[in-house]
Amino acid sequence: MAFTERSAATRTAILSAARKLLIERGYDAMTIRAVASLVGVDPSMVMRYYGSKAGLFSAAVDVDLQLTRVGQPPPDRIGELLVRHFLARWEGDLSDDVLILLLRSASTNPMAAERMREVFETQIAAFAARVIGADDAAYRAGLVSTQLLGLALTRYVLRFPPMVEADVETLVRDVGPVVQRYLTK
Repeated sequence: MAFTERSAATRTAILSAARKLLIERGYDAMTIRAVASLVGVDPSMVMRYYGSKAGLFSAAVDVDLQLTRVGQPPPDRIGELLVRHFLARWEGDLSDDVLILLLRSASTNPMAAERMREVFETQIAAFAARVIGADDAAYRAGLVSTQLLGLALTRYVLRFPPMVEADVETLVRDVGPVVQRYLTK
């Protein structure tokens, strides 16, 4: 389906409204009618672009970890650079709310949990395979995900004071070697 500039703006507004409702009220409150109402369009317009609530949710939590920006790091700095990259995705110049939204939703919504698995399995596993080339790259990526998701959960969702108060350099220093070990040992 070809989209005009005007329809692209409407699609963007619909996704923004869906994300807003997801962040503020959760999946159940993100109804087609509520999204349409926020945007000021007929609910049929939301259905036209996204097909269903599940389709809208999937589009609203479409996540690109942008791991190509990490490049091909030196073998002895993979962990450091990966942790630094994720912190930038969560709170730096590469940040967006979609990652945190997906993390919050994944513990209570099966579709969000599946989407989170897809993102981390495909993107982190592909990164691990590319940078270390190990036969067990998928397993190593799973281990890395435990650290990265745990860091995100405690810093951005549960807001544990020591994790919230830690500066980026401290987190890179302390979590980077663990990620490094998972990828290279």
